[in-house]
Amino acid sequence: MALFTRDEKTVKANIPSPEMKTANDPPAAAPRPTPRGDLNAHLGQGAIIEGKLTFKGSVHIDGRVEGEIRADDTVVLGESAVVVAKITAAKVIAQGRIEGDIEASQRIELRAPASVTGNIRTPSLVIHEGVTFEGRSDMGGKAAAATTDGADKRVAIFPTEDRSGGNRRKTEAAN
Repeated sequence: MALFTRDEKTVKANIPSPEMKTANDPPAAAPRPTPRGDLNAHLGQGAIIEGKLTFKGSVHIDGRVEGEIRADDTVVLGESAVVVAKITAAKVIAQGRIEGDIEASQRIELRAPASVTGNIRTPSLVIHEGVTFEGRSDMGGKAAAATTDGADKRVAIFPTEDRSGGNRRKTEAAN
């Protein structure tokens, strides 16, 4: 497992010393950026972590995590991520498998082929078609109300096909 930091133009791994690297080691892949491009940590596909993880900033997880995940900014879970944990962050973007509760102070976005078993609490929830969600969602209450500053609470569900004016149901056309 390697931890990556982003410099101005290069991405380099935090490796204790160059002597530890062998000629047979594969080159370290650059982390995929979060929507804002300020990724602070990346847990790769082969990583298996148990315990409480706390991140200052954003993290991208492709491996397996059991326990608890906390981040000040964004938690991105790739397609290969398997998380059996409670997740608390400002934003959560998930494509992998999650078993546990998710709480985000700003937004949760579930992208296909995500599978979520657990409760969700956030002021803004986006669920793309192809996602499996089994649990309860809460877009109000004390935690969500304290962080939204009176902003609208919205749920967006994106279909596979484009629903242009002629294909819309009467209830959709009225909105």
